[in-house]
Amino acid sequence: MKDHYNTNELVSVIIPCFNHGVFLEEAVNSVLNSNYSPIEIIIVDDGSYDNTLEVASDIMHKYHNVSYYYQSNQGPSVARNNGISKANGFFILPLDADDKISDKYIAQAVKKLKSDKEIKIVYCNAEMFGLKNGPWKLKDFSKRRIASHNMIFSCAMFRKNDWQKVGGYSTELKYCDEDWEFWISLLKTGGYAYRLQSVGFYYRILPDSRSRSMTKETKKSAMEFINRKHHSFMVSQLKGPLRTHRSLSVLINTFSNLFGMFKITPKELYYDESGSQRIHY
Repeated sequence: MKDHYNTNELVSVIIPCFNHGVFLEEAVNSVLNSNYSPIEIIIVDDGSYDNTLEVASDIMHKYHNVSYYYQSNQGPSVARNNGISKANGFFILPLDADDKISDKYIAQAVKKLKSDKEIKIVYCNAEMFGLKNGPWKLKDFSKRRIASHNMIFSCAMFRKNDWQKVGGYSTELKYCDEDWEFWISLLKTGGYAYRLQSVGFYYRILPDSRSRSMTKETKKSAMEFINRKHHSFMVSQLKGPLRTHRSLSVLINTFSNLFGMFKITPKELYYDESGSQRIHY
């Protein structure tokens, strides 16, 4: 960075990119159009074999606050960690190379983080575009909900020192739920997340979007890892581990704990015709 600035005001936007060079300039421009300053942009090329390097080079020639780093393909967790480790900013905002943000998102997120030290994560309302268009309907945040489902997309703002405290994104989750696990790491020791009511994030839906290509095996592996690493948090929020049927985790764990106490094991939990939950022995 050539400018003089207060690092406590600086926002570092981390853009991992794997073969999304065709969208990269659009993502960067959405950040540069922000009504907030100062900002630095760090592009981390995750082993791309398309035109990412050429696009990034052109962008850097135009803007002094954009930098580029290359790594062999290791996935978004490693790419984000590498970018954040090089960041000068007090605030961090990850942004995938095929997505965009609004011009007001950064300023609003910084203001909210400054207003309350208990807030560790700020996100916003979002819209989808590409193969699918329209509002991204997100559930309201609560710790119980985030223990079973992720309602916070990867493009949320947090403080770099909080990232340091939890050891960054887990590199054991390479292509599935790494952002969800990171949010749990940030929040399980205290603090909370806040959602801005304005639309600040635009999520591009592509034929090969990661969320569309996750297999049952990768999801199961991620769930098992989260249960191991965050056992105490899961017990405090879900009364036990996260279950395959995530929305039923509290119910299943409650019955499991109850019947375990009395040494009675139900064969299955099912729904009767009225929709009421029953135990089948």
